[in-house]
Order: sequence, then C-alpha cells, then structure tokens
Amino acid sequence: MAGKLDIEKPEIIWSDRRRRMGLPLSFTRYELTTERLTLRKGFFNTTTDDIMVYRIMDLRLNRSLWAKLCGVGTITLVSTDESHPTLVLKNIKQPEAVHRLLGERVESERKERGVSSREFLGDYDDNI
Repeated sequence: MAGKLDIEKPEIIWSDRRRRMGLPLSFTRYELTTERLTLRKGFFNTTTDDIMVYRIMDLRLNRSLWAKLCGVGTITLVSTDESHPTLVLKNIKQPEAVHRLLGERVESERKERGVSSREFLGDYDDNI
C-alpha cells in the first residue's frame, strides 16, 4: 500500500487560463509561484511544463487591437530552460500587471539565489 506524500504546496501568486474573445474557454492554464511558472495543457491528456522563474531572460508583451478590445494580451518569455527556451502565455487578462509581476519575480528570485544574468549569457545567445 502506497503512503501519502506530505509535500507542501507552494502559494500561487497568479493564475489564469488562455482566453478566447476574452473568455476563459480553454484547457490551457498558467500558474505562478515564487519559484516557478507552470503551464498545463489538456483535458483528457494533460501536459505540465515548468520554468524556474530565475531562468527567464526576457519578457515581451504584445497586444493587438482585437486583444485590447477583449481585455487580453500575450506575454512571450525567453529563458535558458532547455525544454522550453520560449514560452508564450497567450491571451491572458490584465497582461500589463502580469508582465510587471513576472519581471519583479525574476529579479527577486535571482537576488535570492545569487544569480546574475551574465551567468546565462552564453546559453541565452544560443536561443536567440
């Protein structure tokens, strides 16, 4: 008989779903904790991908006219993560606030871990 794992679940700072026409009609979910950004896709078959926040090198916010009318935007993350060097948070609500929050979390995690962006520069140049 398998025992129950007693793993503390980290606090979720931000979460959202990919939206269509401003409505959360998707099975793509995003979650941000202090240490990682998680992307979950699917309903019957679910895929979960994580990026450690301190590995994010660049953030780009894009909002088309249609996205602005629907109150959403898309944030593109460039990271040193090998499995997902580029991750897109597509059609999320309050994109400016999320963009700012992600930037703050990246800087905070780097300071806490004593990591500078120069340590990733060689890897980052390969992903461009």
